[in-house]
Amino acid sequence: MHIPDRDRCNWLRERIETPETFAYPPERRVHMLDRLAWSEMFESFLAAKYSAAKRFGLEGGETLIPGMKAMIDRAAELGVESIVLGMPHRGRLNVLANVVRKPMAQIFSEFTGVRPGEGDGYSGTGDVKYHLGTSYDRPTVCGRRVHLSLLANPSHLEAVDPVLLGKVRAKQFYDGDADGARTMGVLLHGDGSFAGQGVVYETLDMSGLPDYATGGTIHIIVNNQVAFTTDPRFSRSSPYCTDVAKALNAPIFHVNGDDVEAVVRVCELAAEWRAAWKSDVVVDIVCYRRHGHNEIDEPMFTQPLMYKKIKAHTDPYRLYQDRLLGEGVVSKEEVKAISNKVAAHMADEFEHARDYQPAAKDWLSSYWAGFHGPNQLSRIRDTGVPGAVLREVGKAVSTLPPWLHPHRQIAKVYEARAAAVESGAGVDWALGEALAFGTLLAEGNHVRLSGQDVERGTFSHRHAVLHDQETGARYTPLAHVYAGQAPGQFTVSNSSLSEFGVLGFELGYALENPNALVLWEAQFGDFANGAQVIFDQFMSSGEAKWLRQNGLTVLLPHGYDGQGPEHSSARLERFLQMSDENPYVLPAVDASQWAVGGHLGAQIQSANWQVANVTTPANYFHLLRRQLHRQFRKPLVVMAPKNLLRHPAARSDLSEFDDATDDPHIQGVRFKRLIMDASAADRSPHPPPVPGVRRLVLCSGKVYYELAAARDKAGLGADGAGGVAIVRLEQLVPFPFDLVMRELRRYPDAEVMWVQEEPMNQGAYTHVAPRLKTCMQAEERSVPHQIPYAGRGPSAATATGFAEVHAREQAQLVADALAP
Repeated sequence: MHIPDRDRCNWLRERIETPETFAYPPERRVHMLDRLAWSEMFESFLAAKYSAAKRFGLEGGETLIPGMKAMIDRAAELGVESIVLGMPHRGRLNVLANVVRKPMAQIFSEFTGVRPGEGDGYSGTGDVKYHLGTSYDRPTVCGRRVHLSLLANPSHLEAVDPVLLGKVRAKQFYDGDADGARTMGVLLHGDGSFAGQGVVYETLDMSGLPDYATGGTIHIIVNNQVAFTTDPRFSRSSPYCTDVAKALNAPIFHVNGDDVEAVVRVCELAAEWRAAWKSDVVVDIVCYRRHGHNEIDEPMFTQPLMYKKIKAHTDPYRLYQDRLLGEGVVSKEEVKAISNKVAAHMADEFEHARDYQPAAKDWLSSYWAGFHGPNQLSRIRDTGVPGAVLREVGKAVSTLPPWLHPHRQIAKVYEARAAAVESGAGVDWALGEALAFGTLLAEGNHVRLSGQDVERGTFSHRHAVLHDQETGARYTPLAHVYAGQAPGQFTVSNSSLSEFGVLGFELGYALENPNALVLWEAQFGDFANGAQVIFDQFMSSGEAKWLRQNGLTVLLPHGYDGQGPEHSSARLERFLQMSDENPYVLPAVDASQWAVGGHLGAQIQSANWQVANVTTPANYFHLLRRQLHRQFRKPLVVMAPKNLLRHPAARSDLSEFDDATDDPHIQGVRFKRLIMDASAADRSPHPPPVPGVRRLVLCSGKVYYELAAARDKAGLGADGAGGVAIVRLEQLVPFPFDLVMRELRRYPDAEVMWVQEEPMNQGAYTHVAPRLKTCMQAEERSVPHQIPYAGRGPSAATATGFAEVHAREQAQLVADALAP
């Protein structure tokens, strides 16, 4: 009754308020009994064999399985070829076994908790069995096959929701499935989490947005009427756990979980609704949970009255058996035959589990064929682009069509970009980024950028989409890099005002195909903490836990400009702390290979992700292109600049993007993990020592420009006695041990100091300090008890909110860095 569309309401009435009661034919009912037997007996089998193990079983909600199977069958009849599933742990093993058809032998073997033998393969840390995913091409009753993939996910019950939407959207893009007819998403939920988790609404809110819509998601709620141990009176403020979906005007089917025919019917209706209206639909299976939160939990502690009733209640399988026997649809012999068949199969699979060996790991998509795991060394590739291509792309991304009436300030921006391409000098940050995007597009890759205000850029620097000032028409230069460019090959989209949901969406999008640069940009880097679950549970650890590579790039504006504690720091220290690199051990490589980058692939492939804070447009260009020009994928976190977007010194020549050199150490060929002092030239592993330099300052990010300006003003260049050398760490994870050691050899007499803008307990200091000591020990230099530091003192807040205090602190840390 909450749906305001008459046609949609009539569509529902025609299928529900029928003149005659809907009834399934006898053969369908026997089929449902068979499917219900698999569901119930799977749980009973696990309970008998693994009584002391947690499995978060489906007892009480067993009708979910025949309902899901019927939904898949109906969707296949309506043209769906691929279904992506996301769900919490409740009933997951049953869905894996009976819906997605993960081999039961494999499920049983995972209960041993023993890492499978995979020879020299990479097996990561693994995860508990009820978090794992899989994929399978499933036959349906109509004869068609449907590809099913169940996403791996953490214990955060609804965190997988936006990830699923992103993966579905990506599959639809690559398959040319513009209306979502062939690929759909199905999300399972618990009643408490659907009502209580904010990311549910963030996900629902994306369902109708042009660059995020997937043609509708089917939501199935296993409503066992108790969220963990909290009954509905205390777990939500609305009558139904599904009320949040009313915001979408989605139909909501409440169905008795004891009635398998009703569950099957509404699941089929949900598939039909989705096919007809390409919008979300919710099925609320009102059931119960026979055991506690898990099988070794005592539910009587908190729900004594409910569980007295549950203990006396017959399960759905027995209820349906009795019903069909009473109506004469089946005989006792037929029921016995079904049970014997299921029991025999499970016993056989249990025996096979003893020596089960998993097949070689796949990436859930044929697009990932040939990509290397962490145990397969990949060489570093060049990322420079031929000068002619650069100029051609540069002209395309800086030229506006004659029909467009741009804002006069933006017209000047594009005129400046065109001049920079023409002259080959003065390429700023936004143009460097556009060149990276444009050259990747010209090579046939997909580029997708999303986030709050990314079209214009929060700091009015990008202007990837221009608006005609007279007609309001939109024009996107990067959508016209070359003739015949496919629609959507470059996608830039202002997202909803969401971090958790949108970052999860983009991570899911990046899972599908490695040949895409997928980026999420926070409006301010500080806002990334609203998406911390995605960073913690998916980005930083997804490969280790689930063997799923991901090349998602995250841009987090970061830097101290006096804008207060909420607009200064992207919490760099959190991303560094989550890196899995040992600070006390040098990468185990042959030092003779350091000069040619032979070790770099091994170092970066063994890392869980990359964290960078780059300072030049050219280095940013190479960093972005490096994401795709390699045989593996790693997430990338970029501490993106704010004032460097327009800083007159943060400019690059077009030659720095060029590949017109055979020397692999020239800037233009590849990303520079470390940028030497401006006075240095020798890039060999053992440069000639520079005498007289009293201090080697190491820093990262935009503070370099303030340090360099102050040093030049004081006449303390590194080419004179008593001078100060300033070296930039452009990549913090993996740490450039080899290049830092090279700089230690270059300045053998210099004191080593770390300088940062962030408070001492934040930023990179605690990350860099032990690694510097490791480098100094390897070079047999005296190692101080504490690495000298110049920066702000420890603080609970990330920055001061007083401009005067900020300026004083900034001046002081620069002075401390250069002081004798």
